Amino acid sequence: MSEPRTLSSTALVRLVAAREISARLRDKNFIISSVVILVILLGLLGFQVAVGSGENETRVGVVGSSAQLEQALQAQGEALDTDVVVVDLDDEAAAREAVEAEDVEGALLAGESDPRLLVQSSDGFVEALVGGAVTQLAVAEQLTAAGITDLAAPEVAVEALDPDADADEQKILVALIGAALLYTLLILFGQFVAQGVVEEKASRVVELLLATMKPWQLLAGKILGLGVLGLAQIVLIAGVGVGGAIAFDIVDVPGDLIGTAVSVIAWFVLGYALYASIFAVAASLVSRQEDLNTVIMPLTLVLAGGFIVGVQAASDPDGTLARVTSFVPGLSPLVMPVRQAAGNVAIWEIGVAVVLMLIAVALVVRLGGRIYAGALLRTGGKIKMREALTAER
Repeated sequence: MSEPRTLSSTALVRLVAAREISARLRDKNFIISSVVILVILLGLLGFQVAVGSGENETRVGVVGSSAQLEQALQAQGEALDTDVVVVDLDDEAAAREAVEAEDVEGALLAGESDPRLLVQSSDGFVEALVGGAVTQLAVAEQLTAAGITDLAAPEVAVEALDPDADADEQKILVALIGAALLYTLLILFGQFVAQGVVEEKASRVVELLLATMKPWQLLAGKILGLGVLGLAQIVLIAGVGVGGAIAFDIVDVPGDLIGTAVSVIAWFVLGYALYASIFAVAASLVSRQEDLNTVIMPLTLVLAGGFIVGVQAASDPDGTLARVTSFVPGLSPLVMPVRQAAGNVAIWEIGVAVVLMLIAVALVVRLGGRIYAGALLRTGGKIKMREALTAER
């Protein structure tokens, strides 16, 4: 009879990772959270489409319309950055009905000696639009009557001092949404890791697992499995968001948008590697779900602080606070993507921030692995880190 085959460390890590993925895919909380995030994202896209679908169109009803009046209204609309749709109405009664039904923003009674404009409530915009068109048409008619037919006016050349301002605003908005998504997913998957550790300790499943593998293999498998799941989730969300924004023409800079989304995903990988390790180590110090919040609360506060600084970095990407925190491991995943979108961040700054994060991850994994190994089999209450380190030795 052949001896049972001993699995390699890589195979054991893969088994744990596959187990974590399978368990979470059957977890109602994970499924609900994923659906909620996608619904919120689709809702935001729908809201943007709904808001933007009619904001550049103004419907004006006209009684006694003429080709000259229609041209004047459309020319005035171009000046006010709106597309004017002229609706022909038969009489004043029809005009009042159209305004009350909100089929038009205003109705001009142009067939009278003194034109009148009917509106539901005065907001100034429709009055300026129609008043400007009527005045323009009246002046043109008076000049023509005086024998002045050459009414050509020189075009005013427009020079934008900051032609990329709108694109920058879109990139900043995308980065802020990405930071909010990063914050949500880091907390969500960090809690998944922590809850899994405590559940295994409370049910003594961990004792069976450690009979066949080492603590670091179990820790690596957990982080890898949930990390793959988290990465797949954020890629899916980013794909839906970017695809929807481009398909519905919500953004004008798809290239920059995709670059910002890729940056957010890359920083998620680094942030998750750091926080998942810390959450797992913190959870190994307790044996009950009731005690879990006490050890992970400081981590959630750090994440919240990083998110707040990231939001502030959008308005002042070169400020001292934003620059310093974008290099601090743990805060940089939430601050640096916003700085990259909002300002001109040098390549060396990004490189330094990434290197510091990698060093932090390596230190946390090394030290955290020792704490995790020393605390994993100890139950009965909260364990101090020094005790866990001593036990591991």
